[in-house]
Amino acid sequence: MNYVLTGGAGHITKPLALQLLKAGHQVTIIGRAEANLQELSAAGAKTAIGSVEDSAFLSKSFTGADAVYLMIPPIWNPANWKEAIGQVGKNYATALQAAGVKYAVLLSSIGAHMPDGCGPVSGLYLAEQALEAVPGLNLLALRPGYFYYNLLGNISMIKNAGIIGSNFGGNEEKLILSSTDDIASTAASALQQLDFSGFTVRYLVSDELTSQEIAQKIGNTIGKPELPWVAFTDEQAEQGLLGAGLPAENARNYVEMGTAIRSGKMFEDYQTDTVKIKGNNSFDDFLPKFKAAFEAAQ
Repeated sequence: MNYVLTGGAGHITKPLALQLLKAGHQVTIIGRAEANLQELSAAGAKTAIGSVEDSAFLSKSFTGADAVYLMIPPIWNPANWKEAIGQVGKNYATALQAAGVKYAVLLSSIGAHMPDGCGPVSGLYLAEQALEAVPGLNLLALRPGYFYYNLLGNISMIKNAGIIGSNFGGNEEKLILSSTDDIASTAASALQQLDFSGFTVRYLVSDELTSQEIAQKIGNTIGKPELPWVAFTDEQAEQGLLGAGLPAENARNYVEMGTAIRSGKMFEDYQTDTVKIKGNNSFDDFLPKFKAAFEAAQ
């Protein structure tokens, strides 16, 4: 099979590419810089260097692919983050239609059923809508939960303030969590089996824990067994993100997503949907990576 993957050498695209190459498939990686793709090139992948803002480049890169893996790269300091994410989805849609690609897997997110009110995830709603409208395209929207990897962003807070937290959590509600390794494996399976048609949504959960359970597990791992999870107000969370250097538009949307988690709205469709994939990597499996990153941080 001939696959084209967006996402460069990211936490999901890299292991996904290596799995497909190991299985004997042709793989082309779309990235922004050749230097970042050297390991994948050495493993046998082809590369296509360009921007997801360039539909003509994408069309050329997608041509001849049996299936394409799509993800929206980080977009910092946009005028409107949701619209910017949705526009990349439109670029992908234009390119897929022009290239005649029949199968695509989109890295979406739990909460992408929400047209608004879920920060950047509502941008993924727009991307899903644009791709669903492509004639003849079989699209799998893979909707994982909150990435384990995202919790690494709390390391500075733990070191400087002795706490972990956000504008959600602090209660007994379970958070839906996903491993990037599980996402890569699930995407690899879907791309090879092509066992979806029309517009298909699949949720991926690797673990479900309360915020206090997360804090306890992390605390025990790094030698801080009393580590508390603190639920911040929206205003506190936004000020913290701005203080960490995030642009105002990104900070506001992250707070909005946290509010959707806190209210439970982000997980509503997941709770009622019957198509859930259970990952193989528990949160405990992630803890050594957290410990290594914590110890390496200054």
